[in-house]
Amino acid sequence: MRIIIDVMGGDKAPVEILKGVYSAAEECDAEFTLVGNKDDIVRISNDIGLDISKFEVVHAASVITMEDDPITVYKRKSDSSMMVGLKMLADGKGDAFVSAGNTGALFMGATFIVKKADGILRAAIGTVIPGEETFLLLDAGANISVTPEYLEQFAIMGSAYMKKMYDIEEPAVGLLNNGTEDCKGTSLQIEANDRLKKCTAIKYIGNVESNAVMFGACNVLVTDGFSGNIFLKTIEGTSKLLMKSLKKAYAKNFINKFSALLFKNSILKIKQNFDPSEHGGSPILGIAKPVIKAHGSSDAKAIKNAVKQAIKYSKSGVTGDISEAVKTFHIKKA
Repeated sequence: MRIIIDVMGGDKAPVEILKGVYSAAEECDAEFTLVGNKDDIVRISNDIGLDISKFEVVHAASVITMEDDPITVYKRKSDSSMMVGLKMLADGKGDAFVSAGNTGALFMGATFIVKKADGILRAAIGTVIPGEETFLLLDAGANISVTPEYLEQFAIMGSAYMKKMYDIEEPAVGLLNNGTEDCKGTSLQIEANDRLKKCTAIKYIGNVESNAVMFGACNVLVTDGFSGNIFLKTIEGTSKLLMKSLKKAYAKNFINKFSALLFKNSILKIKQNFDPSEHGGSPILGIAKPVIKAHGSSDAKAIKNAVKQAIKYSKSGVTGDISEAVKTFHIKKA
């Protein structure tokens, strides 16, 4: 098992990326390839006291920034750490790829270099979100505009992923909408709802409102990337506000501080559940080989967990399960 890492991608690269990979290597039975500016990788590793002699280091001359245009960057910066790593994955020089870099560029690169899995119309970013029951949000930001056919395939891919990765025998699939009735939503949601009700490859429960999702309404939540990303960022912001407010309340006076000690473990558990670094990265489902998108602000802990997720994803064989599941899909089905 070999995991390829884009060392230069992300807000805290390369220091936190190197630390995260090093931590993952201590816990995981896998080999690692570090892709980036070789001189910088060696120098910085020495500066922070990491022995990377056990890692393969592949030189990449440039870096894709967050401001680069995703549509053309995979051609203009083919020598970047992200594109070199994706090419290695496509050529069979690794089993999975992890990057905290530009999301759009990673999605485009994965699609055009690694390629989509058999039968996939459009890949999508899946993000696991904790609630009363953990659920998968699909798409979390890659596809701003979608068709009902895309949403049906997202549902099939997400269901296969949650079944294999989270041992859920029949994942419940819901369509994000502004009401549960069949007549709610735009023409996109109305047609998608109709298609999903007829899809035999999934357990579809119907339209789901956003206020019900965190309470276990479904295991897979399907939507377009625009709505999905707003939904995701709203949850992230709300959870940070709640934790900040809770911390402020407990620090108000001595009695509150003392009572906080009694609930310390419970509070830490809540914080852990909503900490993005605990959940690693987001898989780009529908790509022929595992590609994991770590959060742009990932620290060493988040990278370590993203690497561990990539290993689990690669070993699971879920990519093959997705290709098998979409065989039930027919684009002309009404």
